[in-house]
Amino acid sequence: MSLQYLSTRGQAPVLDFEGVLLAGLAQDGGLYLPQTLPSFSASELQAMRGMSYTELATTVIAPFVEGSIDRDTLSGLVEASYRDFRHQAVAPVLQLDHDQWLLELFHGPTLAFKDFALQLLGRLLDHVLTRRGEKVVIMGATSGDTGSAAIEGCRQCEHVDIFILYPDGRVSDVQRRQMTTVRGDNVHNLAIRGNFDDCQALVKASFVADAFLPDGRSLVAVNSINWARIMAQIVYYFYAAFALGGPDRPVNFSVPTGNFGDIYAGYLAHRMGLPVNNLVIATNRNDVLHRMLTTGTYARQPIATSLSPSMDISISSNFERLLFDLYDGDAAQIAQLMADFSEGEINLTDAALGRAQQLFTSAKVSDEETCDEIRLAWQRTGQLLDPHTAIGTRAARLCARDGEGPMITLSTAHPAKFPAAVARAETGHTPQLPDHLADLFDREERFDTLDNDIAAVHAFMAAQCRS
Repeated sequence: MSLQYLSTRGQAPVLDFEGVLLAGLAQDGGLYLPQTLPSFSASELQAMRGMSYTELATTVIAPFVEGSIDRDTLSGLVEASYRDFRHQAVAPVLQLDHDQWLLELFHGPTLAFKDFALQLLGRLLDHVLTRRGEKVVIMGATSGDTGSAAIEGCRQCEHVDIFILYPDGRVSDVQRRQMTTVRGDNVHNLAIRGNFDDCQALVKASFVADAFLPDGRSLVAVNSINWARIMAQIVYYFYAAFALGGPDRPVNFSVPTGNFGDIYAGYLAHRMGLPVNNLVIATNRNDVLHRMLTTGTYARQPIATSLSPSMDISISSNFERLLFDLYDGDAAQIAQLMADFSEGEINLTDAALGRAQQLFTSAKVSDEETCDEIRLAWQRTGQLLDPHTAIGTRAARLCARDGEGPMITLSTAHPAKFPAAVARAETGHTPQLPDHLADLFDREERFDTLDNDIAAVHAFMAAQCRS
């Protein structure tokens, strides 16, 4: 019997993994979740401790794809996904201070944690579409890293045309060029005159009405609204915990957070049996999640440009998945809450907020504090942090509680992706791109700039899809 998935809003068809992979967003506007979350016993967790990253990934992911992809096939897809990461450990753990650690997630091809999910997602799509003899259109919004990772993961997929929307002028030069210099007839970069929330809204609206596509093709999501993204990210929480003595002792994680997908994967790892005491929501000045956790009010505000552009978000899409649990799986209530949120704001009940506060803590970190943290880490450890990771390490210290065990900050990107922020921190050191990207600024860019207008975006996509 295969694992089934349901929508957080309760009005979309129940699907198996293959259906969820290809659907992305549910038809009712909700997000898919497994009906029953797989879990591991204490003895199973002990048996997983000595596994390599790829062995662990296959073990953790297998229950989610049961009935759609057999274990041997999954193992091959996983091996191929992480074969070219630049570190043998794939996700190495580095000590910063007593009980303060970094989980380095930037050793993939595009130097960001998104590679862990999107290298696998591309291969999963290619496998499923080849077997089905179908073609799809990938549409994604990015605040910086998702776009390049999605393009890298899917650019060689024969059955995919990919369109990535990013806010014009609001990603770093390195992030933009990692997208716009990729050659391929199936790759299209759209610079949208607006912010990330505008891009995300265009994508979500397109999934509700995808009739604009030619030949009856369907849209597939690569944002973290796609369950496969979340599923792949669960793995490195187990891997890091095992490296530091888990499951025999609990651990804590600090996660630079914008769209809530990465930290939600940590929440799921905890629910699947991993002992975790504290999940720190680390935000920049765009602190919608910090305000939610400290006040109970989930309300958007105008997006402010920051040194950590991947977190310049005011609508955290994956928060809806957590809400589903906080409200005991009441899909009708979630649908009403999200309708209310679309009109302004929502206030969590005391019971729901209390549940969230049992596991989650949070901190808001300014640009000035981010620079101070980059400089401090360099002076004390010789470790150069990107601005998002620096927010994570600052929040880790602010939220750490004595006696709770190691605190692991997710280092989400290579510092060379954000040279302007590192320069502002005045470390006296300039991060260098790895060899495979050394000529990035010599490569020709290719992108199209469009207004924040859904009709214009749809017309462009329909015209560019390959026959």
